[in-house]
Amino acid sequence: MVSRFRDRRDAGRALAVRLAPYRQRPDVLVLALPRGGVPVGYEVARALDVPLDVFSVRKLGVPGHEELAMGAVASGGVLVRNEDVIAGLGLSDSVVAAVAARETQELERRERLYRGGQPPRDVHGQTVILVDDGLATGATMRAAVEALRRRGAARIVVAVPVAPPETCAELRTEADEVICLVTPEPFFAVGLWYADFAQISDDEVRDLLAASAREHAAPPPADAS
Repeated sequence: MVSRFRDRRDAGRALAVRLAPYRQRPDVLVLALPRGGVPVGYEVARALDVPLDVFSVRKLGVPGHEELAMGAVASGGVLVRNEDVIAGLGLSDSVVAAVAARETQELERRERLYRGGQPPRDVHGQTVILVDDGLATGATMRAAVEALRRRGAARIVVAVPVAPPETCAELRTEADEVICLVTPEPFFAVGLWYADFAQISDDEVRDLLAASAREHAAPPPADAS
């Protein structure tokens, strides 16, 4: 049996140990997938002493069976389709487009809420560490990787506490590096590998982003007088 993480922040501290080579590098940025990835990303960014931001991705659930992903949308207008699900259920392009439009609206609303009107960080030429609290199919993470490629990220590292081994293997064909701390079989669900998997609120996301910004802020210049 694989032991469980106490909570998301405990998982983030464990993940940071594997990411130690990226500590205090000026070209490194941690992007967390909200909401559940933010407590994990907060601890990673804190341990590495690098900036933290959110990178929003929304699953496109099949109408009437929302738990089944037919794709995902990510910041920057990126749409990733799960063609196997779309074709298997005979879903039309108009159905996919309608769900994508709705989820894009929600994605943009949340990003404004989390950042308080501040623009997203520029990832061009940066090493981006993409963090979530765990992966199942990996559809949302793949959308994030593709979106960051389009934005010019120099290197993309996917880092998660827990995921099925096949999902980690698939992501290794798309990201430059993939770190999955625990790859249990059978997997079942992300939440089973946490003792505390309580839902994260929007307020918690904002508080952690604000705390990270304060902690990573450059010290004031010394008085030269």
